[in-house]
Amino acid sequence: MGIAESTQDELPSDAEEQLSDGEQMLELSGRRLRRLPGPVCALGGLRKLYVSGTGLRELPDEIEELRELRILALDANKLEEVPEGLCRLPRLTRLYLGGNRLLGLPAGFARLQSLRCLWIEGNYLRRFPRVLLRLPALRSLQMGDNRLRGLPAELPRMTGLRGLWLYGNRFEEFPVVLLRMGRLRILDLDRNGLGGFPDLQPLGALRVFSYDHNPVAGPPRVGDGVFLVGEGAAERNADRGGRGRTPSRARPGPEPDDEGEDDDDDLHHHDDDDDDDDEEGRDRARPGGGREVGGERPAESTYKKDFMSKPRFRICPTT
Repeated sequence: MGIAESTQDELPSDAEEQLSDGEQMLELSGRRLRRLPGPVCALGGLRKLYVSGTGLRELPDEIEELRELRILALDANKLEEVPEGLCRLPRLTRLYLGGNRLLGLPAGFARLQSLRCLWIEGNYLRRFPRVLLRLPALRSLQMGDNRLRGLPAELPRMTGLRGLWLYGNRFEEFPVVLLRMGRLRILDLDRNGLGGFPDLQPLGALRVFSYDHNPVAGPPRVGDGVFLVGEGAAERNADRGGRGRTPSRARPGPEPDDEGEDDDDDLHHHDDDDDDDDEEGRDRARPGGGREVGGERPAESTYKKDFMSKPRFRICPTT
């Protein structure tokens, strides 16, 4: 049976070879699947599972048996809801749900207390899922290309958040609650309807701010260490003597009260949980967030191509 096709009730022919190298990783991306093969959920020691771009429509509740799973990639599929079984993965740190058909997240999502990186771009979210406010470990939140118009006043509860991507939504005013996110390092508001910005200098930890494709007259006021991306940004960056670093090199050190923990690993998207090796090739294929210009989510075929190939410069954590 070839790599592009698999039955619904058995593992692909190369699964044993994939699992034999000690990585405890299974790559099913690109295969034609409507549901996850049942035997996958019996792989209790599995740590990384990639099921991107398969046409997957549902997940079995038995996925909760993957108790050791750290990384789960379900991007560019046809999922309409997140099953409760997925919410019972106690060690999950990175979850990729971009490019599906999600309208929201279930209350049980709050059980994912180890989650540090969530990519949920390219879905149909009209409201910020309040369940995310109950995830203190979350560092990187990708919500681009949805239909958000506002953010909850309680957003500052997410004290661990360092990177927030909100490009391609429907914000018409700058969400003032963001001014209370003092530890935020990367903020992306590209392709919204923003006509202006407040003074962003109070965001002392900010290193990258992207505001491209908004109807603004010019860049906002930011601290000296911030690299800007957008109309008038090049001149502003130059005026500050190049003190702002390019997004791909924006690797700020840990906050003084982070007790030495380097959160850049989450912002720059390394698969380095525990003793895992850095899967450089795998990282390059991970979602970079579709950036087609326009208010609606791109057509699925276009989205998938952009999603995986990363065709243009972005401040996404993929260095």
